[in-house]
Amino acid sequence: MNSYNLFHLTLFIVVLVAVAIPLGRYMTAVLDGSSVVVRKLGQPVERLLYRLAGVDPDAEMSWKEYAFAVLIFNALGALAVYGFLRLQQWLPANPQGFGPMTPDAAFNTAVSFTTNTNWQNYTPETTVSYLTQMAALTVQNFLSAATGIAVAIAMIRGFARHTAKTIGNFWVDVTRTTLFVLIPIAFVIALVFISQGAIQNLRSYVDVPTVQVTTYQVPKTDAQGNAVKDANGNPVMQDVKADKQTIAMGPLASQEAIKMLGTNGGGFFNANSAHPYENPTPLANFVQMVAMLCIGAALCIVFGRTVGDQRQGYAVLAAMTIAFAVACWGEIVFEQSGNPLFTSLHVDQTRSALQPGGNMEGKETRFGIADSGIFTVATTSASCGAVNNMHDSLTPMGGFVPLLMMQLGEVVFGGVGSGLYGMLVFALLGVFIAGLMIGRTPEYIGKKIESYEMKMVSIAVLVMPMIVLVGASIGVLSPLGTTGISNPGAHGFSQILYAFTSATNNNGSAFAGLSVNTPFYNVLLAIAMWLGRFVPVVAVLAIAGSLAQKKRIATTEGTLPTHGPLFVVLLLGSVLLIGALTFVPALALGPVVEHLSMISGH
Repeated sequence: MNSYNLFHLTLFIVVLVAVAIPLGRYMTAVLDGSSVVVRKLGQPVERLLYRLAGVDPDAEMSWKEYAFAVLIFNALGALAVYGFLRLQQWLPANPQGFGPMTPDAAFNTAVSFTTNTNWQNYTPETTVSYLTQMAALTVQNFLSAATGIAVAIAMIRGFARHTAKTIGNFWVDVTRTTLFVLIPIAFVIALVFISQGAIQNLRSYVDVPTVQVTTYQVPKTDAQGNAVKDANGNPVMQDVKADKQTIAMGPLASQEAIKMLGTNGGGFFNANSAHPYENPTPLANFVQMVAMLCIGAALCIVFGRTVGDQRQGYAVLAAMTIAFAVACWGEIVFEQSGNPLFTSLHVDQTRSALQPGGNMEGKETRFGIADSGIFTVATTSASCGAVNNMHDSLTPMGGFVPLLMMQLGEVVFGGVGSGLYGMLVFALLGVFIAGLMIGRTPEYIGKKIESYEMKMVSIAVLVMPMIVLVGASIGVLSPLGTTGISNPGAHGFSQILYAFTSATNNNGSAFAGLSVNTPFYNVLLAIAMWLGRFVPVVAVLAIAGSLAQKKRIATTEGTLPTHGPLFVVLLLGSVLLIGALTFVPALALGPVVEHLSMISGH
C-alpha cells in the first residue's frame, strides 16, 4: 500500500468517526425522547401516526411481544412488496409499461428488501416501475433499516435496565427512527447526490443518437419469430443499424440516499454504484462510503451513553475500526498486486506485466483501486451490498476479503442495528470464554451471563454458518445449482459460497458470474435471507428480555474490565475464532485454492 492509499484510508476513518460521535449523541436523544426535535417539532406528527395505527406509545412490551411485532410487521411488508411486483402492470407511474415479475422472482425480491438484504437478480431499469421503486422498494429500505435499529436499541435497554420486564415499544422505536433519523439524513444526502449529478425525475426513458452508427448482422425471423433459413439450411442474416441508445430515467437520488444510509444496497440500476447516475463523482463515492457506515458506528456511541459508561461504546467501536482498517489494507494490497499471469510477450522474447498498477479489471477508472478497495470492504462490513466495482473480477484473495467480512457475521460496523447487536452477542461470548478461563461467573455491563443467555448466543452465532454451509452444499451438489456457474473449478465454488453467504448475512452483493434468477435459487436464497435475518433477531430479543430482568451487580476487583485494550483484543479474538475458523475449509476450497493456482502458473 502506497502513501496515498494509506492517507486516503486514514482520512476516511477519521471522517467516519467524526460523523459517528455527534450522530450517536443525537440518536440517543431521539430514541429516549429527550431530543428537542422529538418533543417539540415532531410530536404532532408522531401522535397522529400512533392514533391512526391504534398504538399506545406509553405501553411497553416484553421481549416476546416485541419479537412478535417485529415478525408480523416485516411479514406484512414482504406481502406488500410482493403485491406491487406482481401487479405493477396495472398500477400507475409505469411509463415503460413493465409487466409483472414471475412468482419466484417476486417472492425472492420481496423477502430481500424486507430483510435489509436487497439481493437483486434482475435488472431494475428494465423490470421495475417507478411506483414499485418508490412505494415498495424505497419504503422497505426505510422500514427494514428502522427494524434493525429498533432491535439494537431493545438489546441496549436489556443492558441498561434492571429488574424490568419490558424492553421498550417496537412501534415507537420504528416510528422515531424513521421520522427523526433516517428521513432527514437521507433527504440531505439525496440533495448532495443531486448536486453531484445523480438524477431525480419521473420522466420516460430518453432515446439519444449515438456518436457513431454501428452496423451488425442478426438472423432474420418470420412473423412467428422463427429463424429464416436458405436452401442450404443456414440462417439468413440481415443488417441492423444501431444509431440510438435508450437512457433510463427515474427518481434515483432519493432511493440512493436510503440505499446507503440504511445499509440496504439495492441499486436503481443494475450496475449499482458503478453507474455514473448513481455514483457520479469521487466525492459522491466518498459520501456513499461514509453514509453506509455512519449509523453502524454511531450506534456504538448510543450503546455507551445508554448504559451509562461511554467507554463501553468506544471499546466496541475500536474493535470494529481495527478490523475494518486491517481488511481495507489487505484488500488494497491484493488488488494492487494484480495477476502475475497477465504478461505480454515482446519481439525480443521478454515478458512484461500487463497489470503494473494492479488489477483494474471490473473497476471504474474514476475511482481506482483505493476507492474500490475501501468500498468493497465497507459494503461487506456493513451488510449493504452496494458495489462500485465487479466483485467477480477481484483477484482470488481480493475476493477472499469481502467473503470473510460477511462470514465474520457482518459485525464490523455491520448493518444498521444488526452490526451492533451482532457484536454484542460476540461480546457476551468473549466474556463467557474469559470467565471459563479464570473460573469466575462471566458478567458484562453489570449483568451476569448465565446458561439461558449462552443458549441464545449459541443460536444467534451458529445459525448463519449452518444456513450458509448447508445452502452452499445443496447448490454445489444439485444440477439446478451448478448450471448457473459461469466459471468452473474453485471460482465456481466461490460464486455459490458467496451467494449463500451474502443472502444469509443480508448483504446483497454477489459474484455476478452466477446465474441465480431461477426458481431454484430464488426460493432457496429467499429462505436463507429470512432465516438469516429473523432467527438471530428473536434470539437477541430473548437475550435482551433476560438481561433486563437481572439486577445490576457491583464491580469488584475480580470483574473483567470491558472497556480497555484487553477487552478489544478479546472481542476481536472471539469474532475470528467463531467467524473465521468456521469457514476455513470452505474458503480453502474456493479463493485460497484459486490463489494458489494463480501464483503457480495455472
